[in-house]
Amino acid sequence: MSTVLTREQVRLSKRLSLVLRHRPETAGLTLDANGWVPVAELLAALRISRDELDVVVEHNDKSRFAITPGADGVERIRAQQGHSRRVHVDLGLPPVEPPAVLFHGTPRANLAPILREGLRPRSRQHVHLSPDVATALVVGRRRATNVVVLEVEAGAMAAAGHVFHRSQNGVWLTAAVPAGFIRERSE
Repeated sequence: MSTVLTREQVRLSKRLSLVLRHRPETAGLTLDANGWVPVAELLAALRISRDELDVVVEHNDKSRFAITPGADGVERIRAQQGHSRRVHVDLGLPPVEPPAVLFHGTPRANLAPILREGLRPRSRQHVHLSPDVATALVVGRRRATNVVVLEVEAGAMAAAGHVFHRSQNGVWLTAAVPAGFIRERSE
């Protein structure tokens, strides 16, 4: 059973996302090449306790953050994925053979341009794909109530030379999805 975060914890989760995915400079932090920052520096910069951080990391809805000891024994934290292009991060994820089909939830208003131009990362480093329809629906509904789920022929893309990675929280990442590998999922 998952714990529901309080409003304050949700605000903290959003602040962590901003700092660790998009704008570390807003907290006076610098991410290393792989997106990590020492936990102690983050706690001091955001003026939060370790307990507050641990609750948000453990219970946020998408396992957005990872904490690990560095080679020097110093604990570090980073966002699992979703970094802006302006904060280029090498997640160190090896290429992985994807399943035959992955999914992408998006507002219906985006359907025509996507079917024409494909999926691009826009301001992010990667296109994010979901392993199942239910997750894709949740992702799509963050932006709109009228959403469509797209099927991405990931196996065919991989066979054509496109590279896929899978983050620790199960999100599939790729540089872009050409329109020819996308179809609207029929209900």
